Formats: sequence, C-alpha cells, structure tokens
Amino acid sequence: MAFDPEVPDPPRLDAAEDPGDYDAVEEPETRTGEEGRREALAEFLEDGAWEDAFREWADNAYLSDEQFEAARELGLIAALDFYWNESAGDVGYLAPTLAADLPEPWDERLDRNDRQDIDEALDELGRTTSEVLENRYIDRGSEAFGYTWE
Repeated sequence: MAFDPEVPDPPRLDAAEDPGDYDAVEEPETRTGEEGRREALAEFLEDGAWEDAFREWADNAYLSDEQFEAARELGLIAALDFYWNESAGDVGYLAPTLAADLPEPWDERLDRNDRQDIDEALDELGRTTSEVLENRYIDRGSEAFGYTWE
C-alpha cells in the first residue's frame, strides 16, 4: 500500500526567528520589521498552499505510515516554520529535528534510521512548502517585490 496520509492542519507560525536560522532564504542585511508577513504566510497556508505542498510532498515521500504518525504525534509537522524575506523574494523554512530523547513509546519504536528518515522527510516537506509558497501563492509582480506596472 502506498504512503497516502491525510493532510494535517497547517503549521502554526510562531514568533519570528532570526532569518539566518531558516533554510532556503537569503539573510537580509538589515531587519525591516517584516514580522507582519507571517500573517500573510499563514493565510496562504490556510488558503491551500499547505494542502498543495503536502500532497506534492506525500507523492514523493519515502516514509512509512508509522514514521509519519511519529512525526505527527511528536508535533514535528506542526512545528515547521516559514519566513518570508520580501526583499529577496524568497520563503525560508525551519524544519524541526527529532530530539535524542524521545517520549514513550517512540523511544523504543524508532531506531536511528527511522529518526534520520523522519528528519530528512521534514526537511523536504519544508522545502516543498517553501517552493509552493514562492511559486504559486506569492505575487512577485507586486510593489512588495519592487515591481510597478503602469
């Protein structure tokens, strides 16, 4: 049977982090108070970007159902975070990793290979979501990216 998980709720975008912590985003030279864009990202995720990205990711993911369930139950999927760097026109992602000490029953059920597979899959889910946001949901022709059409 193929890996075909139900789409979970989109991640909650918590307080803004340092842009340099995010993968796939250029760190701006100066912070410009772009934390408000997190609300826009959250809206994009709710409006279909998360479902689009998740389904695209799941079609190519090599996780078992048990590995996915572990990631979901441990709150790792909900802990994904994204950062929109308007000045560079990109969306970075921050994918959580499994801690060395897992709560029961996962501490005995997930071996080192399972943990590595989950970490890699979460990174790929973050990258896929970042690309979907950048390429399908963010209007790059807007004034936010320095374009004005007159």
